[in-house]
Amino acid sequence: MRKNVCLEWLSSLVDPKVAVNSMRSVAGDASFRSYHRVMKQEGCGSFIVMDAPPGQEDISPFILTTEKLIAAGVRAPAILAQNKTQGFLLLEDFGDQTFLSAVREHHVADTLLYEKALKILVKIQANADVSGLKPYCADKLLQEMSLFEQWFVNRHCAANLTAQEQAWLQSIQSYLVDSALAEGSVFVHRDYHSRNLMVLPQQQTQGTELDLGVLDHQDAVVGPVSYDVVSLLRDAYVTWPEERTLDWAIRYWEQARQAGIQIPSDPSEFYRQFDYMGLQRHLKVLGIFARLNYRDNKPNYLNDLPTVLAYVRQVAARYSQLKPLNRILDRLHNNSAQVGYTF
Repeated sequence: MRKNVCLEWLSSLVDPKVAVNSMRSVAGDASFRSYHRVMKQEGCGSFIVMDAPPGQEDISPFILTTEKLIAAGVRAPAILAQNKTQGFLLLEDFGDQTFLSAVREHHVADTLLYEKALKILVKIQANADVSGLKPYCADKLLQEMSLFEQWFVNRHCAANLTAQEQAWLQSIQSYLVDSALAEGSVFVHRDYHSRNLMVLPQQQTQGTELDLGVLDHQDAVVGPVSYDVVSLLRDAYVTWPEERTLDWAIRYWEQARQAGIQIPSDPSEFYRQFDYMGLQRHLKVLGIFARLNYRDNKPNYLNDLPTVLAYVRQVAARYSQLKPLNRILDRLHNNSAQVGYTF
């Protein structure tokens, strides 16, 4: 039904004209949105159609953040036509080469990719207008972390936290929220990672310099400087040795300071904020990946739980006030192993 409605809308477009009989699905994301590729009527090139069912997805935030990123000089897919009532957008097509596939298949040198991604992030943080965006407030940060207990502990591990464990977790969450709110505030993409960056085809770039397109930005908020940095460098889908992550993080810190972004003058303090912000994000992600499996029937995300758990354990072991989190995870792991199930 949605496809027929979409085709009818596409056929009504005068500029740009679309060859509506060419529609085919392309990779989606963790939301209710779906994406389809359609050819230009003259047969040279293509567009992407976003299908965001009303009542489940709102395209207004995507339109708003697209405008803000493009105004900041960032390559977000241009919106060529829109139908807010039915939830359709016709977008510029950035091709099929994701940042993740470029890393995994070695199409582009890793250092070039990450240096470019960090450079673009600094451009966003220094230039993107944040008016009209919601703040990443304490309530939102806590609500996200509550997904860890609800979906990872209770549902995925089939366990309940003891009173002592709940007290530990609440204390840790308080540390993480306080740290996040103490950071400088910027435009936060919230999913600035390897699946949401596209290596642009050469004909779409300026000159011969590598350029990246930025996708899935509709959940942007005003929030902590370190959030998008840790999303990129401690990605659930690709991992790097700690020394390499540290090197990239410090390169970002240097660029951010030069751009006038509010960031600690001491790089070690920035890296602590980076660690704390990453732990907040990864507790949320553990809950989201479990929810995607049990609620939304998307089991593939469970394959990435070990990577996220490794990040959590690494950071929790580094700071005395966070170490009780590993005691919780140890107990959950031991309990699950006793019944022949491990996470």
